[in-house]
Formats: sequence, C-alpha cells, structure tokens
Amino acid sequence: MPVSLKSDDKRFTRREPQSDDAELIRLFVDAIWLEEGLSKNTQASYRRDLSIFACWLNDQGLCLVDVDTLRVREYLLWRFEQHLRPGSTARFLSSARRFFRYLLRESYISADPMLLIAMPKKGRSLPKTLTEADVESILQAPDVDSVLGLRDRAMLETLYASGLRVTELISLQLGQINLELGVIRVVGKGAKERLVPLGDEAVRWIKEYLGVARKALLSNMSDETVFPSQRGTVMTRQTFWHRIKRYALASGIEKNISPHVLRHAFATHLLNHGADLRVVQMMLGHSDLSSTQIYTHVAQQRLQSLHQQHHPRG
Repeated sequence: MPVSLKSDDKRFTRREPQSDDAELIRLFVDAIWLEEGLSKNTQASYRRDLSIFACWLNDQGLCLVDVDTLRVREYLLWRFEQHLRPGSTARFLSSARRFFRYLLRESYISADPMLLIAMPKKGRSLPKTLTEADVESILQAPDVDSVLGLRDRAMLETLYASGLRVTELISLQLGQINLELGVIRVVGKGAKERLVPLGDEAVRWIKEYLGVARKALLSNMSDETVFPSQRGTVMTRQTFWHRIKRYALASGIEKNISPHVLRHAFATHLLNHGADLRVVQMMLGHSDLSSTQIYTHVAQQRLQSLHQQHHPRG
C-alpha cells in the first residue's frame, strides 16, 4: 500500500517500501491491533511513520532488519535537515520503539537499535478552546427549521454536553443512548466503554431531532446511526468538521475551529465551574490523568485573566 503522507511529509513522493519491509510493517500493525485494539487512525500513524523510514532505508540499499543505532541517528539527522516538526519526529520514535521491540520479540533481529536513542523532551501545547459565549454562538447558528440544521444542532449540543471524540459522535448508535436516564454509553479508544451524562438541553434537542429530522434523512432506510449524513449513511469526520467551521464563521468566530475544540471547551468549562479532575478524566475517556491535567492549565489561565480584569489589585 502506498505511503500516505500528511502535511508534515507532503514534500515527499508517495511511495511504498520494498515488499519484505512492507510485510513486516503489516505484521506489526496487525499484532498491536490484536493485542490492544488500537483505532484505525493510530494504526495508520504507525504504518505511515515506519513506511517513510523504510523508504529512506531502501534508498540506501538497506531493509528494516538491517537497522542499527547509527542508522537511526542518521535518519533523525535527515529529518532535522528536512525541517520536519519535532512533534512528528517524537511520534516516529514512539512508533519505532514499539516496532523494533516487536521484531526482537519475534526473533527478526538480535538487538534493539532503539535502546540508546533518547526520546526528545517535548513541551505540551495548550489545547485551543472557546469561551462560553463562543460556544453559545456556535450552538445557536444552525437553522433548526431545516432537517440538516436540526440534526447539526443536536450534534453540537451532544458534543458540547458530553465531550465525545468526533469519531465517537458520528458513529453513535441508537442503542448507546438512554434519553430517560440522560446518558450515553460510549465505546472509545481500545474498545473501552464509559457512561457520559448528557444534560437536559442536549436531551431536549436529541428528542426533537429524533422525532422529525432523522427519519427524513434516512428516507425509510434501516440504520442504527443516530446522526446520519444527508445521504442516509454514516457521516465522515471531514463533513462534520466543515459544518462546524461554517457555523463558527456564521457566528463571527475567526479562530481555527474543529470538532475537537468543542471537546476541549467541554473539559475546560467543567473545570472552570469546579468539576473534579478525575470526573473529567472519566468523561473524556482518558486512561492517564496526565492527559486531562493539560486542561487545568487552560482553566488556570482563564482564572488569572479574570483576576487581573476584575480584582482591584489585579
């Protein structure tokens, strides 16, 4: 399969590694999927990072099983000379560590070339978020007198009320929602389940949407998807992203908006109003509390700003 290059690697030609290397990468990705149930996006990231590395090796007459520590360092230097982002390189190193541990375990190699390679220290950037007024403007933007507008309002309310990942939202099934209890049973990363409350406002909009708009979108087709596309099929991430951008622009918000920004707003606003960090962690579906702690910095920045603005000695 050709290497799919994202924005950080778009200057490179679409290529595929030699067949032996491509097969090793395939076996590795299949193995970690079986062991951990990783998402398709995570699998694609591993495959992409390792395939680009393999193509670089192939240009030098080498294969993945020939790699030693020196070759890895030469590759890292090459990435630096290509001005690839530190975050992208850190992701490659993480992929390579797991890959070569797998090769060692399966006896494809006799020594791990990554043992002496240090992971770079990478500062975590603060997530982009929205003010509560911004969110309210976006929620009000869809034309709820139309089928698509009513669906979008229900989707936005659900996203902001629950903090779902966009993939979790667009793949949501009817059996996962209990409107009487006001909760969603979410199947997240690694097939882990969690219960997330919806809140009265989201429940109200979902009920209104289910009563009219969803039937019109499905046109008598049988489907369990809660929020189908205009064609009655599962909506793509890109489609929902474009619709959110459209509503943000209509609201006069010029920030670079994505569905994930509403997830960030969900977490930040909860913390701003006194929610416990562990509770937010469970609702977001984070396996590690450190992933959630980044929001405490956002909330603290907001509190400092409010203090400076309103305190007489701020």
